[in-house]
Amino acid sequence: MDSLSAAAPPAPDIVPVESADGARFELILVAPPDGRPRRALLWLPAMGVPARHYLSLAQALAARGVAVAIHEWRGIGSSDRRAGRRSDWGYRELLQQDLAASAAVLSDRMPGMRWAVGGHSLGGQLACLYAAMHPQQVDGLVLVASGAPYWRAFPHSWSLRMAFHLAPLLAHLRGHLPGRRLGFAGNEARGVIADWARSGRNGRYAARGIAQDLEAALGGLRAPVLAIRLHDDWLVPLASLDWLLGKLPASPVQRVELAADVLDGQRADHFAWMKAPAAVADVIAHWSRGGNTAFASRAR
Repeated sequence: MDSLSAAAPPAPDIVPVESADGARFELILVAPPDGRPRRALLWLPAMGVPARHYLSLAQALAARGVAVAIHEWRGIGSSDRRAGRRSDWGYRELLQQDLAASAAVLSDRMPGMRWAVGGHSLGGQLACLYAAMHPQQVDGLVLVASGAPYWRAFPHSWSLRMAFHLAPLLAHLRGHLPGRRLGFAGNEARGVIADWARSGRNGRYAARGIAQDLEAALGGLRAPVLAIRLHDDWLVPLASLDWLLGKLPASPVQRVELAADVLDGQRADHFAWMKAPAAVADVIAHWSRGGNTAFASRAR
C-alpha cells in the first residue's frame, strides 16, 4: 500500500452557496492535507449525478496536492430546487448564475490560486462553455468521459436523433424529464433538456437566454485541455470526444485513454471509474503540475 492510499482521506468542507436568483446549494471543498494546494479544480458532475458521488475523486486529488471544489447542479442533491411544471431552468441559469456563484466562492477561498474547470460527461461540456465565456478566469480544462452529444458521432445514430426530438417533448408534457424513471440522468428541467437536445440534433452549442455566440467563444479559447477517455465508454465514443475537441482549435489538447487494468478491477466505462478514481486523479494531478508539455511524453 502506498502512502497516498494509507493516509486518511482529506475531510470535505461544505459551503452553502446562493445564486443570483436565490437558488441555494452546497459546494463541497476538499483541500490538500497540508493546506497548501498547488492548483485548484472546479469540478462539474454528470447530468443527474449528485456532487457527493465525486468525493472520492476529490479526496484522491487533494492527497496529490490539487484542491477541488465540487459543484452541485440545480435540481440535484443539495439543491433547494426540483424540476417541475412550476420550476424550470436551462443552461443560462446553470452557467450564468449557479456556476458563477461557485466560481466566486472558489476565488474567495483561494485568492490568487490558478484554477481549472473540469467535469464528467455533461459536466465536461458545460466546463468548456463556462471557460469559453470566461477565458480570463479559467486556467485550464479537464474532461473525463465527456464528449459532444451530436447524433452523427454515435452508432445507431438515427435512433439517438429521434431521442433528441422526443426527450424535449416528453419533458414538456410531464413538466420535467422523468430521468429517474427512464434510467437516464435525474429528473431534469425542461430548459436543460431543450438546450441539451438542441446540441444533440445540430452539433452546435446555444442556449435560450444566452446572447453570446458560444461556438465562436469556444473557437477562440486558448486554455490547455486534458481529455481523459475511458476505453470501454460506449456513451462517449471516440467520435463524440473528437467533435467536442474540434470546437477548441486554439486550445492545446492532451489526450489520455485509460483501460480497466489501471482501475482496480473496475470496467473502463462511463461511470465505473468513479468507484476507483486513483488513476484518473494521477493523470489530472500530473497534468496540473506540469501542464501539457511535461505530461505529453508520458501519456500516449
